[in-house]
Amino acid sequence: MAQLIADRKEIDFIVYELLDAEHLLTFNKFEGFSKKTFSMMISEARKLGIKEILPTLAESDKNGVRFENGQVLAPESFRKARQAILDSELTSTMEDTAWGGQGLPFLISIAIMEYTVGANYSLSGYTHMGHGTGKMIELFGTDSQKDLFVENLYTGKWGGTMVLTEPGAGSDVGALTTTAKKNDDGTYTITGNKIFITAGDHDLTPNIIHPVLARIEGAPEGSAGVSIFIVPKFRVNDDKTIGESNDVHCIGIEQKMGMHGSPTCSLSLGANGKCKGFLLGKENKGLQIMFHMMNQARLSVGFQGSSAASLAYLYALDYARQRIQGKDLASLKDPNAKSIPIINHPDVRRMLTGMKARVDGMRSLVYYIYACLDKKEVATSEADKKIASDMLDLLTPVVKTYCSEKGFDVCVEAIQVFGGYGFTSEFPVEQLARDVKIASIYEGTSGIQAMDFLGRKLGMEKGNVFANFLNEINKVITAAKEKKSLAPLAQILSKQVETLGATAIIIGQAAASEKYASAFANAHPFLEATGDVTLGWMHLWRALKATTALENNPKEKDRIFYEGIVTTARFYIETVLPVTFGKMKAVQGLCDAALIMNDQAFG
Repeated sequence: MAQLIADRKEIDFIVYELLDAEHLLTFNKFEGFSKKTFSMMISEARKLGIKEILPTLAESDKNGVRFENGQVLAPESFRKARQAILDSELTSTMEDTAWGGQGLPFLISIAIMEYTVGANYSLSGYTHMGHGTGKMIELFGTDSQKDLFVENLYTGKWGGTMVLTEPGAGSDVGALTTTAKKNDDGTYTITGNKIFITAGDHDLTPNIIHPVLARIEGAPEGSAGVSIFIVPKFRVNDDKTIGESNDVHCIGIEQKMGMHGSPTCSLSLGANGKCKGFLLGKENKGLQIMFHMMNQARLSVGFQGSSAASLAYLYALDYARQRIQGKDLASLKDPNAKSIPIINHPDVRRMLTGMKARVDGMRSLVYYIYACLDKKEVATSEADKKIASDMLDLLTPVVKTYCSEKGFDVCVEAIQVFGGYGFTSEFPVEQLARDVKIASIYEGTSGIQAMDFLGRKLGMEKGNVFANFLNEINKVITAAKEKKSLAPLAQILSKQVETLGATAIIIGQAAASEKYASAFANAHPFLEATGDVTLGWMHLWRALKATTALENNPKEKDRIFYEGIVTTARFYIETVLPVTFGKMKAVQGLCDAALIMNDQAFG
């Protein structure tokens, strides 16, 4: 039977063998759980994803969101699916039960989200986006604000958003013009217009809570004067009942390349002077508070890339096994030879193996980062907490950029496997490519992530955080060299790590010199190369675990699975990383051609 959405055996390998989720059960925070409970919840999520969510994927793309008479109307298929997700209580699995969460580890939560979010990312805006809004209020809000909003956001009863962008202030949010005027009752009157607001309005929930960036009258210009406000679509009474309209109106939705089921809204705030907001946290600290949500959102976007890739790969794999076309190379001259499934053709096998390598590597990286979130909270050793925190800080832009871009690449490759059919809407892979393209754009484009990686992350603690990252990779390399079958792969990765370290020094020093522009012109290739090497780390680590398991003479089905892990690692390290070496050499050259090009010479 073909796997759908995500390969369950692969998930179990990462969760229990690679990242040892059972170890989390030794901490008081998770004492009420067991491996059986974890696995049961993942299974329930898988069932929910396949039965209720995945069937909405094509329908929501075809019918999409409608904007009629000032109302945003969600795809009809989302109603039943959204309610099924809410009934499952899987909208904020990692949050405290006191606020309506499940209290699960982040690592188990991301495995659940493979099915509840990965099956249709457009739907998640109606079910899961309130989590980020609620988290900000839980962390920075007053007791009254928490009581009014958090539980309804975590449980998905109310929707949530992220309201940053304006027509004249895209990524430069400090240039915003939305204003906040303090009222006698402590609230603020909000006035302005925002664009590109995911799930900014729709008809599937009785209320939507907007975290809005605005400038209080008299506050400093630029990012230093930005505050953040809780702005509900409908006002909320003290008893949590919904009151009158809060003068928040959708004035249009974007017609997009993909994500047709997700409303990307333009919002008018206070056109009638009646939009009230509650200050969240302290005045002029809006960006610091919002970036807590943004960093979580960036990890989620990286996950969007990896989960779309998983879907596309599994669709392509199933098609390649069923599609009969062409003769075996050894029988080309035999007129009586029968046609074979295309999975037997060498180039198709190359594409599928490359896709599998990306999917397995990206999933391992995303899960590793979510495991770091757990370790940061529960580890008893300060050293363990620090390494988890450092890896989170350093690798967030890598996860966001690399997984969003390579996720798109895998979807494009899936189209190629399907051939002409892949270019039609008869099969789902063309939709996946359109849907996931946004992941490299929103929550900070790839270029912005690369600038952050070079300008801020590389120099953390005078480069020691990056050095510790390389050391984590070297720990796996050292262990792998003890396995005769893995020693050659370990040696290749070792040279890559050495070259990456040298590249980091060169581009880091250039960024702090008069060559800074050349350094930042090469920031994205440097981040991409870092992502390549990081996936090499994941694959060697995976192969090390699989080789150890093979030494215990597993059953035939398990043997094939573990051997597949080792073979995939070999493919990645022997075919992808040599290209990465060239990328790093190019970065070291700090080419300035793009900078010296005369504007008129572009054409």
